[in-house]
Amino acid sequence: METIKHETFGELAYNYGWKRDHNITLFGHEKTVILNIEAEDDAEFEDAQVNAYHTFFNDKERLLNLAEGAIFNYYLAVYEDYRQRLGEKFADKMAPILSTKDEIAHIVEPKQLIFPMIFDEDVRQVGLLLECTWEPEHGLAVKFEDEEIVEVGFQDIVL
Repeated sequence: METIKHETFGELAYNYGWKRDHNITLFGHEKTVILNIEAEDDAEFEDAQVNAYHTFFNDKERLLNLAEGAIFNYYLAVYEDYRQRLGEKFADKMAPILSTKDEIAHIVEPKQLIFPMIFDEDVRQVGLLLECTWEPEHGLAVKFEDEEIVEVGFQDIVL
């Protein structure tokens, strides 16, 4: 597997994107996620990706805190529908009734921070990808643009 040492991103290995492990804290738990900088195997990164990386990690605590709130609010908006579809047998396990933001840590698992190729040098975009119990097929994502959350939904919003 090809590896590089990038001045901003550090040591990365190519596997359909340039990746390495990175620790983040979400919902009070430190988790290891894959840091994924999208690019071809020639490692030609966009300036917007470098800028997005710098700005995200300079403000990581605030942005991840925003993500926690956005994930919880999204869940509160969709869980009743999922509970109905899942039925009594699975509702409490896969889409439980939650009363605090911290409880969601039991049903989501952060997996990846992605810095996509977006072909617009004026936009800094970052995606936080998570697995979740209520939507195992499509997962969950938080999409940041210019250090603001613009969307929460299925993972395809950032893939």
